[in-house]
Amino acid sequence: MASQILRADERTPAPWKNGGGITTEVRAHPEGSTTEDFAWRISLADVATAGPFSAFEGVDRIITVVEGPGMALTVDGTEHTIDTRYAPFPFSGDATTDCRLLGGPLVDFNVMTRRTEAKADVRIDRGPTVLEPAPGTRVLAIVLEGTATLGTARLNRLDAVLLQDDEDSVEVDVDGVLAVVSLTEVR
Repeated sequence: MASQILRADERTPAPWKNGGGITTEVRAHPEGSTTEDFAWRISLADVATAGPFSAFEGVDRIITVVEGPGMALTVDGTEHTIDTRYAPFPFSGDATTDCRLLGGPLVDFNVMTRRTEAKADVRIDRGPTVLEPAPGTRVLAIVLEGTATLGTARLNRLDAVLLQDDEDSVEVDVDGVLAVVSLTEVR
């Protein structure tokens, strides 16, 4: 299967599982899955007010602040200050998690994987990079700031590309910040 360009302007925002905010799905697997039955799900969330995070049983999460002053996440009673943009923070979706904003609204990038089906790794690149899907792995790269070019395709802010495990490596010229998510099936 060829790589797929996922344009930001083709996404539809939806309410959070708990109704406390808005999320915009970048991609989920399997295609057409919901928040109840995904193997993995990648999204962006607009967080305008403090409050609890939705619980996701059996799910691991990685959250990254993209815009705004950051947040303090209390995960199972322990507070973590997440006030640096583009610094991925992993935590359990099973945990009781509450958010306190550090000075105003924010946008965050979310990667969620169901432990029995997939695992994820998120890295941040700020210059030319190579996307290399390993066997059994998909790679999704999203422009968090600036632009990126791969081949003849230009990716603008929040556009993404999804590569399958059977694809050759792809060189990407990044002028800004690119989040690269490696998604591996659990067998």
